[in-house]
Amino acid sequence: MINISVDCDPALDCPNEKMVTDFASSVLNNHETPGGEVTFIFGSDELLSDLKKEFFHKDQWTDVIAFRLNDTEEKDVEGEVYISLPRAQENAASFGEPFEKEVARLIIHGCLHFVGFDDESEEEKIEMTEMENNYLSQVNWQKLFEN
Repeated sequence: MINISVDCDPALDCPNEKMVTDFASSVLNNHETPGGEVTFIFGSDELLSDLKKEFFHKDQWTDVIAFRLNDTEEKDVEGEVYISLPRAQENAASFGEPFEKEVARLIIHGCLHFVGFDDESEEEKIEMTEMENNYLSQVNWQKLFEN
């Protein structure tokens, strides 16, 4: 069984915990992840920027960071996904997408990293975007922020 938990900066409008869990479970189960512990942390631009500097030595804004905490060879997944809600809001406006859809995409994106997908090359980015779009068509992202 995969245990998924959600933590959110109380200063932000946070997504529905059950929906986050459902989205993540859908991706992880579809990729035959038997168990593990995954935590989603919804925070500020500054939180993710600080993590990007500390762990990737890059001084830039980012919308999502996924940390796999156990060996990638293990079937179970131990990890943390950090999502900047302000960055997601700005990106949604830039892409002409609903905010809820952008946050759902980031949840899915983080899970895809956990099951072995990358987005370093242009081909990998295209493959991940196609998978994200497929999952987005299967979930009710429109209600992500309803409680």
